[in-house]
Formats: sequence, C-alpha cells, structure tokens
Amino acid sequence: MGAAYFYHLTRKPLQETLPVLLDKARGAGWRIAVRGRDPERLAWLDDTLWLGGDASFLPHGLAGGPHDALQPILLTTSAEAPNKATCVMSIDGAQVAPEEVTTLDRVCILFDGTDAEAVQHARGQWKALTAAGCQAQYWSEESGRWEKKAESGG
Repeated sequence: MGAAYFYHLTRKPLQETLPVLLDKARGAGWRIAVRGRDPERLAWLDDTLWLGGDASFLPHGLAGGPHDALQPILLTTSAEAPNKATCVMSIDGAQVAPEEVTTLDRVCILFDGTDAEAVQHARGQWKALTAAGCQAQYWSEESGRWEKKAESGG
C-alpha cells in the first residue's frame, strides 16, 4: 500500500523542486507519471526538464508520442499511464483518486504555497484521501529545508 506525500512549495518553484523529486523516484526504481491539467503547461515543463539546471539527466516524454509506454517519466493530463507508472506526481491541482494511492508505490502532490487557491485545493485533496483511508504525509520547505509537518496513518 502506497502513500500520498504533499509537498507545500514556498521557497523553490515547481521547475526546481520537481526534478529533485523525479531523480529520487527514479533512484527508487519507480516509473513516474507527472500529471497536470494543462497541456501547454506540461509542454513548458517538458522543455524545462530537457534544459535541466544541473548535471542530472531525466529521461522523459510528453504523452501522445509513439514511445509513451517506454518512458520512465511521462508528462500527461490523463489518469491513464501507458508507461505503467508506479509513482504519480500531481501538479497544478491534478486529481488523484484514493484507489491510486493504495495501488501505487507513491503519490506526490506538489502545490504552490503562494497561491491561496492551490493551498485550498490541496487541503481538499488531503481531506478526501485521508477520509478514504489513505496514508498521507505533509511536507513543508518553509524553514529552508524539507520537514514533515503532519502524517495520517490512513
């Protein structure tokens, strides 16, 4: 049974935080689906990940290509992951179902702490997932480093 990890971004933006989490997930041997809601935002993220800010290389693809099933990291707006993802990273308020949390190795929900609407949406996701019995952890970078601030045993 997996767990949902909520990442409250307050110091570093998505384009800096996501590659770190993707690298850790790849290190765990997971195939990843980065789920967003806006195809244009995912195209921007695709370009941003290819540019990379450091020496790490994150092999990935944007859903809709001929090799989706082969991608270790697939950026998508769909709940279906042709790459057989074992980890979903939800961005920009993309929905995650309780069934996914219980069947995947990990679900990561990243949300912008400077956006009141994003914070409210994440709170709603926390309530829905924990009410459904999912394990969840809330992580904040408010102090300058990531700290676990809350945990629900499901």
